[in-house]
Amino acid sequence: MEFNNILETATTKGSEYITQYGLKLVSAILVWIIGGFIIGMLNKGFARMLERSKADASLQPFLKSLVGALLKVVLVITVLSTLGIEMTSFIAILGAAGLAIGMALSGTLQNFAGGVMILIFKPYKVGDYIEAQGHSGSVKEIQIFNTILKTPDNKTIIIPNGGLSTSSMINYSTEPKRRVDFTFGIGYGDSIEQAKEVLLNILNNDERIINDPAAPFVEVSALADSSVNFAVRVWVNSADYWGVYFDTNAKVYNEFNKAGINIPFPQMDVHVHQNS
Repeated sequence: MEFNNILETATTKGSEYITQYGLKLVSAILVWIIGGFIIGMLNKGFARMLERSKADASLQPFLKSLVGALLKVVLVITVLSTLGIEMTSFIAILGAAGLAIGMALSGTLQNFAGGVMILIFKPYKVGDYIEAQGHSGSVKEIQIFNTILKTPDNKTIIIPNGGLSTSSMINYSTEPKRRVDFTFGIGYGDSIEQAKEVLLNILNNDERIINDPAAPFVEVSALADSSVNFAVRVWVNSADYWGVYFDTNAKVYNEFNKAGINIPFPQMDVHVHQNS
């Protein structure tokens, strides 16, 4: 009789446990299956969004993996909560650990976030010539944490992406055309009209100089201490910028000499007074 009572009690409690935890187990399995399906749909939608935004090809796999991992962590926590496991303490510990790690790696995380923003919004690309953070050069490589520049004299400059994404920057390669600015001086007493004619002849005979968006500009800009200065502005294709800059300086020097136009340099007159 006593054995039957024990068996009946065990059966009753077993049924209660099965009813109580079986339902939770079934619910957790359903949450896992449905959550996995939803995560798959979200991952596909996120991948299509990256493709439409034309995000950098090297960044897309990383972002997909990151988003997928975060969604799976959320799903696991939800499943464990469905099973009745208390997650409050676990989440608090996880949050505290994340905060500590974030503070320790604040600079690194800032550079990482900057690299992601640069690769998504593309303020510059590989091959562009930029000036930022006190440095200038051609972009050789855009990494997650750093951007690598190559200077004209073949130096390698590594700039953290955090500063690049939050400060001002000059990109010389975004526009197909650039304006070249010169300042040429002639001596006082030389003919302004003659100097202007010489300059315009030089500019008009250079096929690399274009008239769009504006024709070559030559006008007197200043009466300086030892020279009459001309402001000269011309438009060229970006690839011709330095060629036109250097060639025009050399041509102006030679043509001014041929025309007898003086190119002044700073002078100082010293007067000596002799007391008798």
